Amino acid sequence: MTNIPEFTETELWTVRNTLQERYHKPVEPDQVETELRLDPHSAQLTACPALYWQEGKAHFIVCKTGERRYRAQFFYRLYQMYGTGIEEFDELAQCVVTLLQVQADHEAREAEEGGKGQD
Repeated sequence: MTNIPEFTETELWTVRNTLQERYHKPVEPDQVETELRLDPHSAQLTACPALYWQEGKAHFIVCKTGERRYRAQFFYRLYQMYGTGIEEFDELAQCVVTLLQVQADHEAREAEEGGKGQD
């Protein structure tokens, strides 16, 4: 059984600070637990601490998969889930910044595509 440590106060500060810079307001992520398949070749699920927040219609989750190991994704509905294109990060700040950037790029693309053909 893998025992993954909870987010430290330093890690929580890193996420809060990054979200404050992005949204220009305090955002307090919820500390939750999720089950992930850490080994893609195994069906075994492992309980992992995670941070969850919602901003607008987007939901975000950053999962801690080990000491200095993180995965991230955002979603709108269960069938609209998106990753960062990076399987796992070893730097939490880079993980959160990448997640926020990929989500912002996604929304910009959606807005651009939604605006086409409306002239």
